[in-house]
Amino acid sequence: MRFSLLRAMGYFAGGLWTGWDGRKRIEARQLRKLRRLVEKARRDSPLFRRLYADLRPSSEIELRDLPVTRKPDLMREFDEWLTIRSLPLERVREHLRDIGNAGVPIDDVAVFQTSGTSGEPAVIVLPSSFVEYAYGIMMARFEWYHWKLIRDVRKLGVRVTITGGNGHFAGNGFNKLVQRLNPALARGLGLTFIEAEQPIDRLVDRLNAIPNVAWIVTYPSMLTILVREKEAGRLRIAPALFTTGGETLTDDLRERVVRAFPSLKYGIADPYGCTECLALSFECSHGRKHVNEDWVILEAVDEAMQPVPDGTLSANALLTVLANEVQPFIRYVLGDCVRYYEDPCACGSPFRSFEVEGRQATLIRVGEVTLSPLVFDLEHDHAQRVQLVQTSERDFEVRAQVANEAAAGLVFEEVIASVKRVFRDNGLEHVVVRESQEALEFTSSGKFHEVLPLRDADTRNMA
Repeated sequence: MRFSLLRAMGYFAGGLWTGWDGRKRIEARQLRKLRRLVEKARRDSPLFRRLYADLRPSSEIELRDLPVTRKPDLMREFDEWLTIRSLPLERVREHLRDIGNAGVPIDDVAVFQTSGTSGEPAVIVLPSSFVEYAYGIMMARFEWYHWKLIRDVRKLGVRVTITGGNGHFAGNGFNKLVQRLNPALARGLGLTFIEAEQPIDRLVDRLNAIPNVAWIVTYPSMLTILVREKEAGRLRIAPALFTTGGETLTDDLRERVVRAFPSLKYGIADPYGCTECLALSFECSHGRKHVNEDWVILEAVDEAMQPVPDGTLSANALLTVLANEVQPFIRYVLGDCVRYYEDPCACGSPFRSFEVEGRQATLIRVGEVTLSPLVFDLEHDHAQRVQLVQTSERDFEVRAQVANEAAAGLVFEEVIASVKRVFRDNGLEHVVVRESQEALEFTSSGKFHEVLPLRDADTRNMA
């Protein structure tokens, strides 16, 4: 597996050329690439050959002709999903069992795992061309603002990534892959990696020990913890930029971060992507997320998987990745709720802009009532982390990592009272909320979710 700067520049040039002629050229190239991907999938993937057997010829296909695909179904037929026959799932599993293989390619492909946020981890296979695509298309979408930002932040100090260190996840593995494929490019990123799963006190000490932390890349849930530590005076770093991903960044958290870190000259970047498509979108100088539509199709759909109008929050989202012909993701259910803007963005980009409102998998459901995890206030002055776990439809546990053992009783008492108040305010009287001494749960990629909705035991263990 090799990284070709020439091919990356080809993606860069193609990305520029597509954007210059507006929507007409974007939509034409998108359809042409979709039909090429469908033809490749039909020819070389036994799974898609069966799925598309009764459809019209690839040269006439339209997006709406294609069936929706789901992660569990695809993973069950992994060996017939890929368009290459040399990578059976058992070979991949053997590779992934060794954490030392993080970022190590197999033959001419890279292999990652999803974090299992929705309870269904997947194995993701990326060709070397995808690395070139990710860098080329990212540069093609840069405005002058972005070039200046990167130049200035590099002068200020180092970039730190805080993510899961116990698995083959994109946050860790992709950077290691780049280090193998192009060490000079990796050095230019100035990357320092810190495991998210470690105790908060140790994580804070490690950050404080790094001179000139200029840029931190992490999850919003970890950013919440960094804000608390900064407000308490224990965290002494003064970064100029945060970049978040993998979870929903709320407006409240964004405002709180800006207050806690007055050093944030460049604020918080929040591009939207996933392991299935690392360069799904870009964030412009006006703070909007835009889809890389020349290589990605992101559909906002209702519960019946039908398109919703712009300005309407979707019940789900479907992803088609036109840049990966090894493992076709075509009308693939993401589980995210998105809303396309009705008005054009002030940045002038012809690529459609949207906002993300979270994931279906994070919602709490009690009877006919559905609650967002954002309605629960689980912060407490005497706790470093608090977690609410739904164990059955009307039973919940509060778990906590307390900062002061003497105050543990007060932490549980006040948090439980706060949670019960939320349920009462939403007409839910017969809900049990109890204290638990069970350990806090993380996803395998190191994400910490304050609220865990009900799942069966096997699904939660996978996540």
